[in-house]
Amino acid sequence: MARYIIKRLAYAVLTLFVLISLTFFMMRMLPGDPFLGDKTVSATTLANMQAKYGLDKPVYIQYLKYMGNCLRGDLGMSIVYNRDVMGIVSESFMVSADLGIRALIFAFVIGVLLGAVAAVKRGGFADSFSMFIAMIGVSVPSFILGALLQYFLALQMRKVFHINLFPIQGWGSFNQTVLPAFALGLGSLATVSRLMRTSMLDVLGSDYIKTAKSKGLSQGQIIRRHALRNAIMPVITIMGPTVASVLTGTFVIESIFNIPGLGKYFVISIKDLDYTMISGTVVFYGGLLILCTLVVDLLYGFIDPRVKLEG
Repeated sequence: MARYIIKRLAYAVLTLFVLISLTFFMMRMLPGDPFLGDKTVSATTLANMQAKYGLDKPVYIQYLKYMGNCLRGDLGMSIVYNRDVMGIVSESFMVSADLGIRALIFAFVIGVLLGAVAAVKRGGFADSFSMFIAMIGVSVPSFILGALLQYFLALQMRKVFHINLFPIQGWGSFNQTVLPAFALGLGSLATVSRLMRTSMLDVLGSDYIKTAKSKGLSQGQIIRRHALRNAIMPVITIMGPTVASVLTGTFVIESIFNIPGLGKYFVISIKDLDYTMISGTVVFYGGLLILCTLVVDLLYGFIDPRVKLEG
């Protein structure tokens, strides 16, 4: 077990190192200069600003300095906001995490439920309804779905029925979190429900399920005690990539619903070529997603006794 964890940690560190390096050099390959947006900046001021952020030095010197700062947990100063990047990340990520957790809970709970019911009621209305929801989630991008929800459930309900149930934009109250969490989580819900349905059908056709039926166990007991535990394993396996898709999806959703999360800063930093903010955000999210993948791998081994971590 310890050997497996050490090996996975080594892979995680290597992946993070490659991610930081690629992000750093790709930022320097972008056309333009973060200080040339203002045409009134003099040559002297431009030189002073480049010296302040270390952009006047050779790229390899900048890279070595940046890697050393990352090892100390220093992601640099934002060029646009003139603030510590880690401070911005720590403040705004809590909002993004709140939205992401709500979307994940919605996707996982409802997706598992829909998939299980669809498998048990195969060929019936529940199965068709579940697959219809999954088809919408896979086919409609989150930003399109978010705009549709704003129009029909917020704007039209207020205009036609005079019901102000869901605000169009903003963040704070529970009602303001419903539409963005639904728009963000529906795609993952579709993936979870389809995978759960397929896995559940395989489990229900297994020999040990037939043995449980021959012992006189009811369908509810078979599903709760035997089928769900084994059918949910593939769903747990994809939770790492699902977390990644949800967290990166918050960038677009936060812009649509005007949510003050980390995605707002990331989008603005790309537009303004804020190298340190872009790199800091990518490094932070990359480290977080690598950690999530590692936790899912270990959790899978603990839940399923057939998986031997030592191997």
